[in-house]
Order: sequence, then C-alpha cells, then structure tokens
Amino acid sequence: MNSKIRSESVNRLFEAILLLENVDECYNFFEDICTIAEIKAMAQRLEVAKMLREKATYTEISEKTGASTATISRVNRSLNYGADGYNLILNRLEGKK
Repeated sequence: MNSKIRSESVNRLFEAILLLENVDECYNFFEDICTIAEIKAMAQRLEVAKMLREKATYTEISEKTGASTATISRVNRSLNYGADGYNLILNRLEGKK
C-alpha cells in the first residue's frame, strides 16, 4: 500500500467508490465529488495507459487523447514502476470483452 496517500479519509473514499453498483451511479457520484476537468483528466490517463500498453507512440497518443508528453511520460512511469494499478484495471477491462 502507498503510505503517501493512506489515511482514514482516503479509505472511506475508496470504500464509498466500491459501493457504487453501476456506471450511472459512478457518473452521479464522480460528478458531485470531482470537477469535470478532474474526471476528464483521469479518463485521459487511463486511455494513455491503454495506448502505451498497445505500444502506440507518444505522438499517436498525444494526437488521439490530447495528452501532453509530460502526462504520457508520467503514466508510462506508473505503468513501469508504479503500484501496478493501471495494469490491474486494464487487464480486468480486457477480460470483460
């Protein structure tokens, strides 16, 4: 676990997210708790991670997602040296297909 973010309030947030039952509930909750820009930034990072795993170039990723090279680099670093959260969720999303 990442001790930099671990706290009682973060635990409560994650527990709340785990209680959401469908995409509509997610839209409602995240629209209340985040700004539209924050939601779009998280969605963009997930798309960048997906494209990096598919071996897309930084240029291709930037053109398709609008992400900066700094964002792409940060996501790439997380994919390679992070807590493995991107890989976990991308594997699960692929399994749903």
